[in-house]
Amino acid sequence: MSTSVKPGPRERLLLAAQELTYSQGVGVGVDALLKGAGVARRSLYEHFGGKDGLIAEVLRRSTAEDVERYRATMGAAGDDPRARLLAVVDRLGRIAADPDFHGCRYLAADLALTDPAHPGHEVTREYRRTVHGLFADEFATLGHARPAFAADQLLILVDGLLAAGATRPDVEPAAAARDLAEHIIDAGLAQAVPAGVTPRTPGSGAPSAAGPQPR
Repeated sequence: MSTSVKPGPRERLLLAAQELTYSQGVGVGVDALLKGAGVARRSLYEHFGGKDGLIAEVLRRSTAEDVERYRATMGAAGDDPRARLLAVVDRLGRIAADPDFHGCRYLAADLALTDPAHPGHEVTREYRRTVHGLFADEFATLGHARPAFAADQLLILVDGLLAAGATRPDVEPAAAARDLAEHIIDAGLAQAVPAGVTPRTPGSGAPSAAGPQPR
C-alpha cells in the first residue's frame, strides 16, 4: 500500500500561486495565496523573501514548462521547419479558443508589474529570448531571407493571437493568425537568393549568376 506524500510549503505555495496568478492575475492578494497553499505567512518569506520573489519563481517555472511545450509541439510536427512553425501557431490558436483561456500569463504580468525593477520582468524577457531563438532557428533552417526578423514578426503575431483570444470572443484569431504566419514564412522564402546565384552588388551593371536571367 503506497502512501502519498503531501508537498511541502514551498511547493504548495508555487502550485497555488501558479494557478491563482493565472486566473486572477499577479495582483492577487497575499492572503489568497496563503489560503490557497494552506501555509503560514512565515513560509512565504522563508522560501521566497516575499510575494515578489514568489511571483518571479512562478514565472520561472511556467516559462520552463512552456518552452518544453513549444519544443514538444515542433517535435511532433516532424522535421519540416514550415510545418513545425505552423504547428506552434495552430496549437496556440486552440489554446486561445478554450473557454477557460485567460490570456498570456507573461504579457499580463509585464503589464501588471509596474515596477521595471521587479524580478519577474527579467524572467519574461528571458522567456521571449528563448522562444525567439527557437523560431529563428527554424526560419534559418527553412532558408528564410531574414530569420531573426521573421522570428520577431512571429512573436508579435503570437502576442496578438493570445491577446485577441482573451479579449475578443467575437472573432476567430486562430484562422487569421494562421494566414499571417504563412505569409511571414512564405514572404521570406520568396526573398531568399536561389541556390547557385550570387546576390547582385550595388553599382554592378548586370546580375551575377551562372547564365542570363529572365526578365
